[in-house]
Amino acid sequence: MIILVTTWIGFEYAKRLSDRPKQLRQLKVAVQSLEAEMMYGLTPLAQAADHIAKQLPKPVSTVFQSFSEKLLEQEHSAFEAWQASIDVVWPTTALLDSEREVMLQFGATLGQHDRDQQQKQIHLTLAHLAREEQEARERQHRYEKMVKSLGFLAGLLVVILLV
Repeated sequence: MIILVTTWIGFEYAKRLSDRPKQLRQLKVAVQSLEAEMMYGLTPLAQAADHIAKQLPKPVSTVFQSFSEKLLEQEHSAFEAWQASIDVVWPTTALLDSEREVMLQFGATLGQHDRDQQQKQIHLTLAHLAREEQEARERQHRYEKMVKSLGFLAGLLVVILLV
């Protein structure tokens, strides 16, 4: 039983390592879609976020769905709605605090600038996310197999020590 549990823990941690690059890719796609909706479709922010939420898998879609709902309530500014959405959804993702900070900085610029400045901020966010995705892939390749093995070996060690 001990070996099964520790192996499972190792596989769960390895899953988080493999989910992180996927979720970063999804975030990049979402930000690019938001750019297209805002710059070329001239879609209102709440409606654009709702469109994006319908196109993406969870948990990334949940950020945009929550953001859209909070904007439609009209009780929050764009940044407050964005920050509240990030705060609620972030613990359910495999993403790190560094990516959270990038997304919060992005949210601080939403609706605050003209189209050209907004587009520059979007491109800056995409560059940060691309860098984080590359780092996440390297980390996944480096540690995924090791974490799976360590889970099993830790269980084996505990069993040997108990016997």
